[in-house]
Amino acid sequence: MLVIGPAWIGDMVMAQCLFQTLQSNRANLAISLTAPPATARLAHRMPEIDEIIETPFQHGRLHMTDRFRTGRSLRGRHFDQAIILPGSLKAALLPFFAKIPMRTGYRKEPRWGLINDPRSRPSSREDPMAARFVQLGLRADAPAVTNYPHPRLVSRPDNVKEVFQRLGKDIAPAPVIAICPGAEFGPAKRWPERHFAALADHYLKQGWQVWLLGGEGDQKVARTIIGNCCEPARCVDLTGCTRIDEAIDLLAYASAAVSNDSGLMHVAAATGTPVVGIFGASSEHHTPPLGPLTAAVAQQLACRPCFARECPLGHKQCLETLGPDRVIASLSALLERAAG
Repeated sequence: MLVIGPAWIGDMVMAQCLFQTLQSNRANLAISLTAPPATARLAHRMPEIDEIIETPFQHGRLHMTDRFRTGRSLRGRHFDQAIILPGSLKAALLPFFAKIPMRTGYRKEPRWGLINDPRSRPSSREDPMAARFVQLGLRADAPAVTNYPHPRLVSRPDNVKEVFQRLGKDIAPAPVIAICPGAEFGPAKRWPERHFAALADHYLKQGWQVWLLGGEGDQKVARTIIGNCCEPARCVDLTGCTRIDEAIDLLAYASAAVSNDSGLMHVAAATGTPVVGIFGASSEHHTPPLGPLTAAVAQQLACRPCFARECPLGHKQCLETLGPDRVIASLSALLERAAG
């Protein structure tokens, strides 16, 4: 089996639901995965994957010649089937060039012939994305998926000490709340900095340490949050300092996590850490954090989910009016469940 993996971190985490289903349903199945470097690092923490093929294709570019060469190099591997998770035309090119006899994917962009086992995608934009992925691993006449395994990444919390030593930072002997304030998709998915600061203050007053995680683009937001905290010295800014595999270990080490609907939300959930996901423009039904110790909070407004990068109405009330108290209450319930 060759799986064409997603380019988004959150999508790759949810794709593990498919990998687990394939492994449990098909005896002696070997799964090879193609993915760009960013999400390929995640796959190294998924025991269901037998081989990872990193692809150099840049996002948004066709790279027809490179895809043909890569596909041709795979012809001798005699794959029985390919599952194409992205909905783009270019994602379907490599299995076609590899001459894989069965190429499964959803009908989306014009890619007739490239996909010869086309499936009808659910019409609702709020059906679970993880279920969509799992459905592609079943027969075309299989009933709609309602139950599926949750992602579970292999984590190595012992690596956290090495990460902190490399960065010249200290780990306090206290519970850790990891805050993930970024969302690469756009500002309509980002909870206001003042709310994150109030959340951090709540746990700082209880003796916790606060870690902020994210990419380089989240550093300004992280600095703003820390600057508005009651005890900034007990906040550790890790944004832009870690690889995704290190973020897995950091989130696994944390006692709890709060995140926007982002890739790190899904990573935190897949480590087993109690996590609350905050939803604005996106849907808590479509991409919720998956796991027994997860919760999604959202305002029930007529204008959401709009799935827009920026608020079409210019007010972002779905996030502005979602106060810290509600997130704290949700996380407290998860922590009580975890303690029980």
